[in-house]
Amino acid sequence: MFNCTALQRIRVIWRRRRTGKAKRAHAPSKGRALAGTALRAHRVRPSAGPSASFAQPASDASRSGTAIVALLLLGLVTPSFALDTVRLGKAVPNSFAFGAAEVGIDAKIFAGEGLDIAVSSFRGDAQLQQALAAGSVDVGLGSGPGLGFRVKGAPMIGVAAMYGAPRNLALLVSAKSPLRSVADLKGKRIGVTTAGSLTEWLVRELSRQQGWGSDGITAVPLGQMQARLAAMDRGELDGVVLEAANGYDLEEAGRTRNLILFGDIVKHFYTHVIFATDEMVEKRPELLRRFLRGWFKTIAFMKANRDFTVKSEARTIDVRQSVVEKIYNAQMEGFSLDGAWDPAAIDVIRSSLKELGILPTIPEAKGLYTDKFVPVRF
Repeated sequence: MFNCTALQRIRVIWRRRRTGKAKRAHAPSKGRALAGTALRAHRVRPSAGPSASFAQPASDASRSGTAIVALLLLGLVTPSFALDTVRLGKAVPNSFAFGAAEVGIDAKIFAGEGLDIAVSSFRGDAQLQQALAAGSVDVGLGSGPGLGFRVKGAPMIGVAAMYGAPRNLALLVSAKSPLRSVADLKGKRIGVTTAGSLTEWLVRELSRQQGWGSDGITAVPLGQMQARLAAMDRGELDGVVLEAANGYDLEEAGRTRNLILFGDIVKHFYTHVIFATDEMVEKRPELLRRFLRGWFKTIAFMKANRDFTVKSEARTIDVRQSVVEKIYNAQMEGFSLDGAWDPAAIDVIRSSLKELGILPTIPEAKGLYTDKFVPVRF
């Protein structure tokens, strides 16, 4: 923490000056002169008694505090402050939007807020919600429809809007697939992450918009990306919903084709939101505010620093840098700059919760989120 020898030396000087016994056998060195200056800066007038040179310190703690200040002025010690840890969960590991967390870590933006971010990734929104409910993570980056779990009694709540229309998600088919347009998808099987997830809702919404009802396309929950791709390769699926990042990468490799970007069919929506546990909201609100400040500082940094962002994201989501450059150009506009909630997007989310079967009825908007922490200013 601090250089103990130097601290003891300053304390000796302090005691000697208090008792008037400090002797100057020779001209003071520059360092001691500075120490004397630093100590004199804390001299106060005595309340009584002409002989007192300094007011009596109230305690050992106050003497130590003054000594430490002197040391810091001298540059003899460097404080080593422990960072506060925030356990952050991501619904999936390979999302450009969620990769903003690593950008903030790499750029030391969270460290600037005194935070150490411990990142965990899951296999879909349902697993993230389970981790939040279990207290395994403090903050979660999840989907808009995940807001409905609050109404079902989950001990977490949406604290900030994160990402708008789902321009970061795509429906992919095999490069050899005969499917050429959305009109060809009726009755087809599309792989999604988990039941009740954003990817499932998007498939149902696409079907509904085509006039086929919410089950005109069959959503098949299969978890991780590789499991879904393998099932498509075996002919068990006709397509998959994936991050557009992976879609661009697989398309360049000649394995798949992007049939549709979901941002083209859903305009007012929250693809992703930031969740926090009740414990964070109620007992550690200032820690949560620091996290949110770090997050939105990171988004501003990403907009201003394309090259840094592309390199960091390429490492995080494990795709070629040329692919991330395409994603950056297509997706950066979707990020919220301050976390403020849009009522129109919330209304679409509310309807989606009933359609997905997460809730039996359309919930009240205020039961889904809190605006206590937004908009975030810095």
